Amino acid sequence: MSDPTVNPVSLTDRAAKRIAQVLGKEAVGSMLRVAVNGGGCSGFQYDFAIEAAKADDDFVISRDGAIVLVDPTSLEFLNGARIDFVDGLIGQSFKIENPNATSSCGCGTSFSV
Repeated sequence: MSDPTVNPVSLTDRAAKRIAQVLGKEAVGSMLRVAVNGGGCSGFQYDFAIEAAKADDDFVISRDGAIVLVDPTSLEFLNGARIDFVDGLIGQSFKIENPNATSSCGCGTSFSV
């Protein structure tokens, strides 16, 4: 694994703006957790959840009103990744550009390493 302080997970401007909008509708102090779980059609899948508290060992991304938490295990799979928000013809979604993924499914929600 690369050193996360050298190549952390990052947010695009669009993702930070959308996350801030989502969190603005939640309870004060809410944060977005991005995690990697086993499952999906490619072996691992991304999980997004709103949380009220952070763990002591969470990696925290704070940008333009957006606060994103990543646990240490997920950070191993997400190190160097960029979280984007896309608004296209087939809908809106967060997209993770993950340099650690060797392949992904067609919908982009699961990947393998």
